[in-house]
Amino acid sequence: MAYNLSNLVLDHLKGLSPYSSARDEFSERAEIYLDANENPFSPYGRYPDPSHLELRKSLSALRKVSTENILIGNGSDELIDLLLRLVVRPGRDKVLYFTPTYGMYRVSAEIAGAKTLEMPLSVDFNLPLGPTLERILKDPDLKVVFLCSPNNPTGNTLPKEEVRQILSSTSALVVVDEAYADFAKESSLDLLETYENLVVLQTFSKAFGLAAARLGMAYASKELIAYLRRIKPPYNVSTFSQSLALERLKSYETVTEQIQKIIKERQRLEKALAKLPSVLHVYPSEANFLLVEFSESKEVFQYLLSRSIVVRDRSKEVPRALRITVGTPKENNQLLSALKKYNA
Repeated sequence: MAYNLSNLVLDHLKGLSPYSSARDEFSERAEIYLDANENPFSPYGRYPDPSHLELRKSLSALRKVSTENILIGNGSDELIDLLLRLVVRPGRDKVLYFTPTYGMYRVSAEIAGAKTLEMPLSVDFNLPLGPTLERILKDPDLKVVFLCSPNNPTGNTLPKEEVRQILSSTSALVVVDEAYADFAKESSLDLLETYENLVVLQTFSKAFGLAAARLGMAYASKELIAYLRRIKPPYNVSTFSQSLALERLKSYETVTEQIQKIIKERQRLEKALAKLPSVLHVYPSEANFLLVEFSESKEVFQYLLSRSIVVRDRSKEVPRALRITVGTPKENNQLLSALKKYNA
């Protein structure tokens, strides 16, 4: 069955009239605003731009994607929620994701009432392309497929040809979560013109260093973005967050310099960790973290905690594995020093 967005969108949302805020009805500049019941005495009394137009323009210039193909969310989690809310019929429709991966796909799908389908990634953490997956992708009740690339917690990027195969094989929305794409060699953004069922998620939380601002971006077809705009909250992203993101985009050279520093530190950490006796394997990564298999992961985790160093225990998803975020050179040196003492 060929992709058709109208077949995916829930019937009760197709004719939905979105809430029209004061700032939607008047988006020009004026001297006096008496339309939104705001406090006129407060310097923070004005509502934010609900369309995030200036931010979308800046992202459009950076990513070479039309503003009409961009939606801004209160973190990528809000965008995931909106996508599921748009197409999932509770108790009937299915959502597919590949484990180990970002846990919010499952949580968000279950909140939306979807039937969740989990498929394990291959031994090298690539997609399990084969007859079973082919049957699932043809299921008319499959509405969303989540692909995380670079994948969390494994750090590897899914080969673009495998992403293409998934996009070509299903009438469902295929959501490629690229939270860590700025640290990787390639992105799926260039596939948007070819595949109408593709949604690419990115974020300001990682490479841009604005995790506190809670800003995510969805890149998709104009038709899908228009539907999502109808159902999003009117003022979902604050003026402060939009301003921070715009300032960060203006200093993008600084962002790229920081990305290169993080990649350099990641490479240094990878080499140093691989030499430690307690380390069994350091998985290749194109993100800002490393997944590391230890002979005694629980003991190492507790040992680091005792030295005020917090890493993430991922042993439930990948046996004996800890996920280590790349820190500053000083932080990384302290981590390595602690691990060397543990191995002494």
